[in-house]
Amino acid sequence: MNQKISLKTAGIITGIAVVIAFLFGIIITASSPLIAQQSVAQDQSLAKLTIFDESGQSPFVGIAAAVSPSVVNISAERLVTQNNNFGWRFEGPFEDLFRDFFRDFPRQEGRAQTLGSGFIISDDGYIVTNYHVVKDASQIIIRLTDKREFKGNEITVIGTDPRTDLALLKITTKEKLPYLEFGDSETTRVGDWAIAVGNPFQLEGTLTVGVISAKGRANIPLPEGPDLQSFLQTDAAINPGNSGGPLVNIFGEVIGVNTAITSPSGGNVGIGFAIPANLAKDVINALKNEGKVVRGYLGVYLQEITAELQEALDLQTLDGVLISDVMEGTPADKAGLQSGDVVLEYNGQPVINMQSFRLEVSATKAGENVRMKIYRDGKVKNLNVKIGEYPKEVVSASEEQENRSLGITIVHVTDPRAQRYDIQTDKGVLIVQIAANSPGDRAGLQVGDIILFIGKKLIIDIDDYQQAIQKMETGSPVIFKIQRGERKFYVAVTL
Repeated sequence: MNQKISLKTAGIITGIAVVIAFLFGIIITASSPLIAQQSVAQDQSLAKLTIFDESGQSPFVGIAAAVSPSVVNISAERLVTQNNNFGWRFEGPFEDLFRDFFRDFPRQEGRAQTLGSGFIISDDGYIVTNYHVVKDASQIIIRLTDKREFKGNEITVIGTDPRTDLALLKITTKEKLPYLEFGDSETTRVGDWAIAVGNPFQLEGTLTVGVISAKGRANIPLPEGPDLQSFLQTDAAINPGNSGGPLVNIFGEVIGVNTAITSPSGGNVGIGFAIPANLAKDVINALKNEGKVVRGYLGVYLQEITAELQEALDLQTLDGVLISDVMEGTPADKAGLQSGDVVLEYNGQPVINMQSFRLEVSATKAGENVRMKIYRDGKVKNLNVKIGEYPKEVVSASEEQENRSLGITIVHVTDPRAQRYDIQTDKGVLIVQIAANSPGDRAGLQVGDIILFIGKKLIIDIDDYQQAIQKMETGSPVIFKIQRGERKFYVAVTL
């Protein structure tokens, strides 16, 4: 009896097992395409994440081979003079006294050399580099990776643009040269690969790899400028000598021109800046076709909107820019813009900050009519403005102006480049560069000096400075009141 029951039970169990196996088989069969799809998708995802090709080789090997032949070494030589203080360095409470004592000693003339990079953009020899690499150069030497060398009459400076720190050169050759093409920096994203190529520390053809760390960086206080800034930031190593070299993407397209670094030591700390390709292309085309860059001009002084200003002006956001002053007779003045206006939109586009607004105005063609939306006294108004051409003799509060007669380059004390001097005043103009053996140099003016008075004229801004300079007579000394550090004194300057 027990044996029969056992056999019956076994049969039932076997039947149930067969049914379960059948149903399980159906489920497995139905789901197998999904499992297969998931497996394929996972494999594809892993394939996208790998930085090796099918042979196990890094893709940067191919980029180095394709890009490096188009990157050049640029050596520029310029004549400089300096005070003869016999190599002594004076520091302490009597520093100014010793400097004044040695001021009248004969000056030594010498040659200074800058080393940088550049890259070829056409097979007939057009080369892009930084303006500060070739600035004031008396001799330029360009070396290709194949050891060919060009100098003297073989090199032509087609044009330069200090405001973006770009220069366009051309070498004379009958041979077709390898060249690079520009990519689209606008579509470049934070996190994209960034490869910098150049000649750091005279080491030719160096390639470093990183990513795009940020876009639209501005107000970076750089000793060489430029003042029109919208940098790509990268952690790809950029060191001295990389200036002017290309920053390329994973396809070998130029997305930026390596320009500067922020570093407490002078070496790479992972914060490098490159001029975006789209900005560079516009400047290069203008230099190539016109020999100069013609920019739009409003004639206003600007301020960023701070949290305090937002509350005081009853603004909804921190977007926009505040007009702190309007220059008389300028396009802004003629259009009815006023001090205290907040610019909300320019040519139909929202204004985010001061730097983006300045870039938009600069990119506008002279003579073009644009609509501006402003906020004034609690109300929104629309104004039509006819943009003018940026005049060489007029500069705004945060733009430099080189006065050729004095040989000095000055900026307003609120300029970002003035931050490194720890200035405690909001009046006056700061000297950021002095040409060798110029009137300013011979008078003993120094980089970092703040000009407070010219004659009896109080210098509040660059406009005051220009007006005073225009009245100076050749051969007649004029008293300049200078602030150097905490000390104020007078200097006689003769044109």
